[in-house]
Amino acid sequence: MALIWAANVKGLKPAAKIVLIQLADFHNKETGQCNPSAQRLADECEMGRATLFRHMATLEECGLVTRHARGDGDGGRGANHYELHLDITLGPSARPKGGCSSRDGVASQNETGGNVSKKREKSPGSETGVVSNRDRNLTIEPKNEPLSRGREAEEAEKILAAYPPDRLRGKATCIARIEEAVKEGIRPEHLLQAVKTYATDSAGFTRTKVCFSDNWFKSGRWRAYLEGIAKS
Repeated sequence: MALIWAANVKGLKPAAKIVLIQLADFHNKETGQCNPSAQRLADECEMGRATLFRHMATLEECGLVTRHARGDGDGGRGANHYELHLDITLGPSARPKGGCSSRDGVASQNETGGNVSKKREKSPGSETGVVSNRDRNLTIEPKNEPLSRGREAEEAEKILAAYPPDRLRGKATCIARIEEAVKEGIRPEHLLQAVKTYATDSAGFTRTKVCFSDNWFKSGRWRAYLEGIAKS
């Protein structure tokens, strides 16, 4: 449920979206708890702690996440507890002017531009903010139609074709990992740019220094390049 929500959030830069998706992966649907340590979260996102905290601040400013400090039981500080606001689906760049996402405010913007009550009691003008016949934490699907299976495969082939050709291996694994990333919300054009950047960066390496494509996609090494894209 939380992963569906994170994948559907719009308007975030890729690196911030990665942090949100990884956070959602730690969400316990039974308890609502989300308690990864900062180091574990940074490792999963394949970024430094300073970079992680910068993107976490963005998520908090958007009203998507709230951090709650916790003690360790001995007077020290323990790992943070993260609260995910599953009724908010727009980051800053996708919000219409005048949109509100304050943590104390009642209104948040969904993909239809309508307001959704943060307490999820009633939508002020309509019921378009929440799918009525499913779990109340699930948001409506985005307006944009998902890629067709044929288009999905075509995009994956295009992305893989940009990888250094003499280090291609395990095509089926590569395609599966690419399609997996796109389903998580990574835009195909950003993933293609990440692959092209790696191909350019590794052009001067000896072949043994260039990672085989199946390992590169399986280990998620493209995430570091997406972070660079987000900063540019």
